[in-house]
Amino acid sequence: MPLETPARIVSELASRGYNAERDAVTLLADAPDTDAALDRALETLPDDALKLRSEHVRDALETDDSKRSLGDRSLSDPSRSEATASPDSDATVDRDSPSTPERSAGPTTDNTSVSTGEEQPQNQNTATTSPVETRGVRSSDSDRQTRGREIDPDRLSVEIDGDMTGQSTGTGEYSDFVAVFRDRYERLSKQLRGRVNHRPTDALESLPGNEDAAVVGMVSDIRSTASGHWLIELEDTNGTFPTLVMKDRPIADLVSELLLDEVIAVEGTLADDGGILFVDSLHFPDIPRTHEPSTADRPVKAALISDVHVGSQEFKADAWHRFADWLHTDDAEGVEYLLIAGDMVEGVGVYPDQDEELDVIDVYDQYERFSEYLKEVPGDMEIVMIPGNHDAVRLAEPQPAFDSELRQTMSAHDARFTSNPSLVTIEGVSVLMYHGVSLDEVIAELPDEKASYDEPHKAMYQLLKKRHVAPQYGGHTRLAPETRDYLIIDEVPDVFHAGHVHKLGYGKYHNVLTINSGCWQAQTDFQKSVNIDPDAGFAPIVDLETLELTVRSFG
Repeated sequence: MPLETPARIVSELASRGYNAERDAVTLLADAPDTDAALDRALETLPDDALKLRSEHVRDALETDDSKRSLGDRSLSDPSRSEATASPDSDATVDRDSPSTPERSAGPTTDNTSVSTGEEQPQNQNTATTSPVETRGVRSSDSDRQTRGREIDPDRLSVEIDGDMTGQSTGTGEYSDFVAVFRDRYERLSKQLRGRVNHRPTDALESLPGNEDAAVVGMVSDIRSTASGHWLIELEDTNGTFPTLVMKDRPIADLVSELLLDEVIAVEGTLADDGGILFVDSLHFPDIPRTHEPSTADRPVKAALISDVHVGSQEFKADAWHRFADWLHTDDAEGVEYLLIAGDMVEGVGVYPDQDEELDVIDVYDQYERFSEYLKEVPGDMEIVMIPGNHDAVRLAEPQPAFDSELRQTMSAHDARFTSNPSLVTIEGVSVLMYHGVSLDEVIAELPDEKASYDEPHKAMYQLLKKRHVAPQYGGHTRLAPETRDYLIIDEVPDVFHAGHVHKLGYGKYHNVLTINSGCWQAQTDFQKSVNIDPDAGFAPIVDLETLELTVRSFG
């Protein structure tokens, strides 16, 4: 192979607007007619693909080979030109058995390079196949009757609200930051003004001393005085005003729940000189205690999982296999939805020395591997996915949904892809899906009894109380300034589903079923260094007709 051939191929691809895997370039360079092979590969490439992969080239070359082979046979034996062959004709599937003798629905490492983590070429005709129902296509009506599952696609109902994909307008200019904070204040203050006799900060300054007053503001500063009282600076669109919570007041305990940049309301009495407000009561936007959740009008269930982390050496493949197998059983009848709250893959460069813990070192290969695992899930299930901080999307929240290339890679089940966070309504039950990066900050800032890794759902309660999934700006959670704050919880959800912290926790807050679904990854060295012992291999199952929760363990 001439040395200039690969370089010429890469240059030609770049001129046409494509990137390429190294193996794809090698396959093209080795082809008998490199230019024809390149043209054929690009002709068969999906319209929205930006990267030429080895499987694209291999498929194009095999198609050309089969055409030449059929042409040769038809010349020697005209009768054979009418014959047809199925590429999977040597693979038989027993639909009644839970799996084929050689499992391939989940990828193995037999054909993976130890040094690079890249999958090596294999003969596609000899690859084993997964059961028909797990191949990621919509099954026929007769197929839906197999193995205890009877899913009527016409009854599946999914609506998505709050998807900001394609709506990002932030440029990082000062005006963008002003816009997102104004939007946050205006929308959250509306939820509080009905509870207090709110006055703007500049109006408070003109009031005489000893007057009763109230203000709705964004927390711009919290500090303790020399006497142990709490001074809270509140800001609205007109200015700032200091408020004081005395340490002996019953509400003093609420100060420990406050985060910077959240919106609250306070009531109290102005000082003699009118320069400060002594607080008697403090209000969060909060979920109404009278909230009555909606339920489905038929028996149907949803599985809620997150943090799969395919590509990690610690990914619990056996647990995933058991989960997927269970979904095909009579016991899982009625589980028609699968909601995945981010971190499909382990990603690359997410934390220090992560490369030493990777089983697959290329992030696109990780998604290819994840797609293979996803094929084990019954093809009739409706799947909704949001990204997480390990996924190949921007880190700043809100995170847009996966791009077209990654969607194509994970297209086995015709899944729904939406942004992080999003409000997903299934069968009339609204589920707020949020990956949960801000939970680290909430747990770090608040007392253990309010928020901890051992009880992650309590940290989620705090987000519901604040009606915002990432209230504190400028901390560890990366937030993108947009003209609209997509992280506000405008509508009260029936279910709040998050992940990220790799701990299982669940409960109800003002009738909102709150679930942190754990993970599918055993403890990594990094987690060990930060003292996190993950809860791996759990699948919370929500009965949408009753909102009862059952937690299944497959670890």
